[in-house]
Amino acid sequence: MKHYNYPYQNSRFSTYSKRGMVATSHPSASQAGMQMLAQGGNAVDAAIATAAMLTVVEPTSNGIGGDAFMIAWINGELVGMNASGRSPKKLSMDEIMGRGFEALPKFGWLPVNIPGVPGAWGSLIEKYGRLSLKEVLAPAITAAREGFVLTPTVAKFWKNAYRNFKNHEANFPELKHWFETFGEAEVGTVKKLPFHAQTLETLAEEGSDSFYTGSLAEKIVKFSSEAGGLITKEDLKAFKVEYVTPITKNYKGYDIHEIPPNGDGITALMALGMLQGDDFASLDANAYHHQIEAMKLSFADTMKFVSDADTMRVTSEAMLDDMYLKARRALIGEEAEVREHGDLERSGTVYLATADQFGNMVSYIQSNYMGFGSGVVVPETGIALQNRGHNFSMNKEDANYVGGGKRTFHTIIPGFITKDGVPVGPFGVMGGFMQPQGHLQVAMNLIDFGMNPQSALDAPRWQYIQDKTVEVEDRFPADIARELMRRGHNIKVNLEPNSFGRGQVIMRDPKTGALVGGTESRTDGSISAL
Repeated sequence: MKHYNYPYQNSRFSTYSKRGMVATSHPSASQAGMQMLAQGGNAVDAAIATAAMLTVVEPTSNGIGGDAFMIAWINGELVGMNASGRSPKKLSMDEIMGRGFEALPKFGWLPVNIPGVPGAWGSLIEKYGRLSLKEVLAPAITAAREGFVLTPTVAKFWKNAYRNFKNHEANFPELKHWFETFGEAEVGTVKKLPFHAQTLETLAEEGSDSFYTGSLAEKIVKFSSEAGGLITKEDLKAFKVEYVTPITKNYKGYDIHEIPPNGDGITALMALGMLQGDDFASLDANAYHHQIEAMKLSFADTMKFVSDADTMRVTSEAMLDDMYLKARRALIGEEAEVREHGDLERSGTVYLATADQFGNMVSYIQSNYMGFGSGVVVPETGIALQNRGHNFSMNKEDANYVGGGKRTFHTIIPGFITKDGVPVGPFGVMGGFMQPQGHLQVAMNLIDFGMNPQSALDAPRWQYIQDKTVEVEDRFPADIARELMRRGHNIKVNLEPNSFGRGQVIMRDPKTGALVGGTESRTDGSISAL
């Protein structure tokens, strides 16, 4: 993989290091991870410290009440982890309609699945960490108790969430605790989250089991029963972290790894598989056209067939079959086509990448979905609960049809690249259904177009929305946008940079061991190195 600088204005140089690196969307989180590496911890310790800090300083995108996934190179092997929770056993279409809804709402108790973040933290530290859970949570506890400063991106989404919840609190009285816990905010404001600090301390002292069978579980179940929730003690107790074998597609000599369904990573692998035989000389209109059409074909399949692996009617192997993907590639012509799928939601997520001096590298992602999630905050805990259930389909024919005790189709996906059995490194782009599209674009930027990690992230992005509509950034090349329009794409310029995802990349040079990293320029991105 060649690391050229790509000639885009404002593209920064990558960061280089030998002993360790942490790349994430917030400076305080990167520093927390680096603190663990300096204390002798490994990439897993750094990842969990970073993730915990992000729940404090960037609650607009993730929280203790969210879900998590990971792909990592640990102790010489590739490891996958799925910490997404199942829906409450009582959830059903009859329950939804009985409450006056035709589909799962975005807010309130109904879209809340069992959170997986606490389980992920505890399991990973116990299984792979060099430090204790108490040690890795310490920086986040301090920040929550003593206060942190709101950065521009966080403040913007915090204000958006406040307005959004205000507009819906009349219909969802359970949102009142969100206002008590988080309230209003402005950039530069020093915020303290004392209940969040107490919950992190409980996890540090009692372990992650406290969330599923201990004192925190009791608080969650009590509030659920009082405020119209469906979560029971049995639902929480049934949660478990699953270690999985990543699904893989070779792309031009590099193996691209994603978490298997219920994750959305298979969408990126299908698109890459369709383009495996294409030789793109440059990132021109032809290359963009093929990227877009391949992604549309992938979404058409995954939105229909992907859900909890236990209920899928087709296998990942069938969807990634070379002959099948060649047949799908044959459908791509010179003009834009409409591919059937659902309207795609947008959301908030945090992605981070870490690497240590021992050769370990972690690709980790966690999310509450749609910013703060459901708007439901368990009183006196600071636990903001996710709304992943909103992704369930209301169509009985879909694999992702709503049901109790089921994991929904999930948008958050960590990525990892290896070559000839050797780790190249973690990469990821957060942001709802932009994520597989970001994975496709960043992977091709690195492999096809020789960009270094920072340039691969800085390059202008596109996002497929629906039908023939594609949004592009305001700095997307105008001549290429016009050519795409001539091919039938409905091109719209979106002036909001965060609509196009926020990514991180760390690559390791197999010859020298040097680490090369990039962080997101569209947000308060930060990369720390030893």
